Amino acid sequence: MSQSPGAKQGPQDARAVRGGAPGDGGRGVAARRPRLDPLAVRRLLRDEGLRARHSLSQNFLADPDVLQSILDLAAPEPGRRILEVGPGLGILTGGLLAGGAAVTAVELDRRLADRLSRVNEEAIASGALTLVQGDILDQKVSELIQPPFEVVANVPYHITSPILHRFLGSAPRPSRLVLMLQREVAERISAAPGEMSYLSVFVQFHAAVRIAFVVPREAFEPAPEVESAVVAIEPIDPLGERPRLSAEDEESLWRLVQAGFRERRKMLRNVLVRQLVMPGEAIDRALDACSIVGERRPQTLAVDEWLALRAALGPLPAERVRGATAAPASKTARAAKAGSRAGPRR
Repeated sequence: MSQSPGAKQGPQDARAVRGGAPGDGGRGVAARRPRLDPLAVRRLLRDEGLRARHSLSQNFLADPDVLQSILDLAAPEPGRRILEVGPGLGILTGGLLAGGAAVTAVELDRRLADRLSRVNEEAIASGALTLVQGDILDQKVSELIQPPFEVVANVPYHITSPILHRFLGSAPRPSRLVLMLQREVAERISAAPGEMSYLSVFVQFHAAVRIAFVVPREAFEPAPEVESAVVAIEPIDPLGERPRLSAEDEESLWRLVQAGFRERRKMLRNVLVRQLVMPGEAIDRALDACSIVGERRPQTLAVDEWLALRAALGPLPAERVRGATAAPASKTARAAKAGSRAGPRR
């Protein structure tokens, strides 16, 4: 699948993207806004005896315009089920509940989970909010929430790749994801051919993705070192009813893409000869069958070209890489948990 047209447009600042959710007459979801700025967040943390934990990428949202822009994009309403990852202080959670959605929130930090449980007693008692204390990567999504559901979250940046693999890699998938990501990662997953990566191919194979708006560093407390961006991701087949490939063929696709991106700036033909234990003549025939010039670099291939190349190559040999075995996509994603640069979480 090629890049969503919306991703090619220059992302706007959240403060320029204000507007009501569909059907609310432009009023926005949160009619009454609480005091929200860095000073108010610092005071709340102090009063609760809390502090941002760098090890968990905790940077708390502290800008009411950004909060409203996220809520306008998410458009929570009665009858919709939303899974929130890392609710933190519950600022976004409150807006989702105010819109009428049923929210399941998963919080790793026990201190924050205890506070959320205390300040949301009524919502929990009514069933509007289900609070789970734990690591989202250790949860079975099918046991957390019933489909159809959506994911709305400020994602801890150090687990962005595993989160994307968890929610897109297998059904049931969310019908939509509205995620706050590191801007660099948002631009990577929405990239056009020429700037593709393994993660770009993975996300765009499963979903349409666009950057909705950019969030400045000063929108958080404490301010992170990097800018953020909110992306809208719409999976192609949330319930897994129309798989594009069989499980075996999809595993072969990711083996091929992983092999290509191990040397992303080298010529594709030479990379595949080195990384896959296959004769050069077989690689040449497959490239010719797909009208792909062997001198192209892996980052220039669109998703459809990777799909065509996988089909043309046929079954890949058992020994995938000289001297090593390529990790399955799910394991690669999990290993990435410690690999991303830290940034805002909430």
